[in-house]
Amino acid sequence: MKVRVGFGFGVRTTLNDTGFGEVVDALESLRFDSLWLSERINGSAPDPLVGMAFAAGRTKRLKFGMSVMVLPGRNPVVLAKELATLDRLSGGRLLPAFGLGAVDPHEQQAFGVERTERARRFDEALTVLRGCWEHDEFTHHGEFFHYDTLKVKPKPTQQRLDVWLGGIAPSELRRVGRLADGWLPSFITPDDAARGREVIEAVCAEYGRAIDADHFGALIPYSMGAVPDAVLAGLAARRPDLADPSVLVPRGWDALLATIDRFVAVGTTKFVVLPLVEPTTPGDWVAHLEAAAPAVLARQT
Repeated sequence: MKVRVGFGFGVRTTLNDTGFGEVVDALESLRFDSLWLSERINGSAPDPLVGMAFAAGRTKRLKFGMSVMVLPGRNPVVLAKELATLDRLSGGRLLPAFGLGAVDPHEQQAFGVERTERARRFDEALTVLRGCWEHDEFTHHGEFFHYDTLKVKPKPTQQRLDVWLGGIAPSELRRVGRLADGWLPSFITPDDAARGREVIEAVCAEYGRAIDADHFGALIPYSMGAVPDAVLAGLAARRPDLADPSVLVPRGWDALLATIDRFVAVGTTKFVVLPLVEPTTPGDWVAHLEAAAPAVLARQT
């Protein structure tokens, strides 16, 4: 199994100006595997598509993905062309990952999709994306989208552009089993990962498909010090099933490495690590990454 470690920026990151490039350069030079950008219309994070294109233009090796991009509300044909173009221009370094969007009325208003139809739109839009990428001509007639002999070029450099999905709710796990090429959940424990993988593989078997053994990942938030009370309250609301939500956030490099090792033990090999309390300036970010690299990348194979 190939263990890979990438770095993620959260929805509240302030890296949305010229400092973003300095941090991208550091990720490239320090040889992190990938960069992952979150999406939130009312958050300060940069738009993931623009941010990935910017990063691709100043790097040669670094891969990049979304953690995650909202799919319902987007034109899937236009998005298929945009992402295929980005994959070609970057030499096949794109790692697309999609979600339904935050359970937030302001976000749902921005994307123009009623909460009750998000899941149906998501499933159909993903079918359209794949059709655009994988067929010279594509005909589709569904609930939301209708196309006859549609042609979308260019095609991605990656002959199979693997799509990653997240989530640990039963409906989300079934969607991964039905539609995804990889699983990248967040705010989970290694036990969650093991149980979720069992469900996903059972659903895959129902549909006569499989997910590669090294396409199971996890986004791991971490902290260098005490986790702020507001963050703990948010984690408790997100995971009310956990008696102590702080187990989701390892503190310090040694704890982060131990957490990665526990995930690897249950078959998880792709990681996005994300500081819950981010450095405040680009220079602080670079210093943080320089401290992270010798510790975290020791687990990369």
